[in-house]
Amino acid sequence: MSAPDAFVAPREANVPRSYSLDAEGRLRRDLAPRELVEALGGDGHLWLDVDSGNRAQVAILEKVFGFHPLAIEDTLNPENRAKVEDYGDYLFLVVRGIRFIDETEDPYDLETFNLYFFLGRNYLVTVHARHSSSIDTVAERIDRSPEIMARGAQRLLHAIVDAAIDAYFPIIDQLDEFMDGLEERVFARFDQTALRDIFAVKRCTLTLRRHLAPQREVFNILTNRPSSLLSSETQVYFRDVHDHVLRINESLETYRDLLGSTLDSYLMQVSNRLGTVTKALSVVATLSIPFVVVSGMWGMNFDVIPLSTAPGGFWIMLAAQAGVGAGLLGYLRWRGWL
Repeated sequence: MSAPDAFVAPREANVPRSYSLDAEGRLRRDLAPRELVEALGGDGHLWLDVDSGNRAQVAILEKVFGFHPLAIEDTLNPENRAKVEDYGDYLFLVVRGIRFIDETEDPYDLETFNLYFFLGRNYLVTVHARHSSSIDTVAERIDRSPEIMARGAQRLLHAIVDAAIDAYFPIIDQLDEFMDGLEERVFARFDQTALRDIFAVKRCTLTLRRHLAPQREVFNILTNRPSSLLSSETQVYFRDVHDHVLRINESLETYRDLLGSTLDSYLMQVSNRLGTVTKALSVVATLSIPFVVVSGMWGMNFDVIPLSTAPGGFWIMLAAQAGVGAGLLGYLRWRGWL
């Protein structure tokens, strides 16, 4: 049986995915609630992954672990901001995950979701409603190398949040690729579809900044604030995650400024092109004035009109019209309007 099949098919629908490594190094999976209680009282390590859409699994948070009702309530609210709270016996952590939505035509359409963590002395509980590739990635690693559980709940927490933050980098790479080609599209060949993409990427950038900004403080706390549940050795690993968050935020700030200046340049080019077209039409209209005026005057319904009976009257009037037009053109050039 392959690793993915092993963890997506629990023994029962109401039994959450779980891993337990006892003091003798034996790994067990998909523990029942009674087995979870035994694992909590032992000297091993436990990881429980709860689907917040399953009421039976959510009930384990209170009945087995005894988490605070407010923390459990937070896990059911998908709009919570990233934060970290110390409840004494455990830390409660909220991290914002992200992924591209492949079902839409918009290449910059994003979906965000919350990952909730309860970190105790010898256990880690993760809660989420949507599919999380970071959690699945760590679960696959445990299936291949069970000794990962032996590193403890702290390092397991770091592995998951590190994978969740690393999921932002492919998005940053795609934004960077877009920015590289944006200058040519706007200035070299003036692609009119660039405006739509600029607004789409700007919306994407603002979304990322809104979700990443609170996480800077979260990982700053995990990195620098002393805690009995986080050793100084583990905080060094969270320092690396904090550095990743800062790098992503700095990139987003740069992209925001570039998009703003590029948008201004695009609109300026539109205005300049419109001014050029308007100038050309104005010149045409100005040069047509003598032809319209002279033709209108000599086309009036009078019996006696100068040159109406002259043999070369038509050519004389045509030359006069061309002369007036040339004079207007010379005047416009002299004034610098052309």
